Amino acid sequence: MDAILDRRQRVIEDPPFVRALLNSTRWAWVWVPIRVYLAWVWLTSGWGKLTNPAWMESGQALRSFWERALATEPRPVITYDWYRAFIQYLYDTQSWTWFAKVIVFGELAVGLGLLLGAFTGIAAFGGMLLNFNFLLAGTVSTNPVLFVLELLVLLAWKVAGYWGIDRWLLPTLGVPWRLSRPAEPVAPPAAAAGTP
Repeated sequence: MDAILDRRQRVIEDPPFVRALLNSTRWAWVWVPIRVYLAWVWLTSGWGKLTNPAWMESGQALRSFWERALATEPRPVITYDWYRAFIQYLYDTQSWTWFAKVIVFGELAVGLGLLLGAFTGIAAFGGMLLNFNFLLAGTVSTNPVLFVLELLVLLAWKVAGYWGIDRWLLPTLGVPWRLSRPAEPVAPPAAAAGTP
């Protein structure tokens, strides 16, 4: 059965340039300016919110954002009903008081992760998640460009943080598909011929 599956399976390789750009530490320098730019955007945005009482004390800034996103005149800002229901639930439960802090610390964590090159793939995914939600809430701004840059960093996660803490962090922690496995039991040596 395995032989049948092996004959059907085909591995389609990436072009050499793409493979090198996403997997080779030789090209890690390409990702540094992208990481630093994204980090600067997230850190300045997060810092501005952190020092703003409307975000950190009352959450009023997020409340106002949700009110604008939930508006339906002249046309709805949020396109998808399921996302509108989600934001409406958060609004009805007055979740802006704590959710504003989640956004602030999320932005700062994404920015620090990208700046330091620590857990770069996770940080890029966090940034994508934030941008995706901002887009669903009807805020275009720089979100599409940031989303694409974060997607590229996420694709290159193995080398995007190589000029950063990931250079030591990833080899230390390993990757899920290269975890150490228990050693196979060794069969006892065969008895010498002629011995009982």
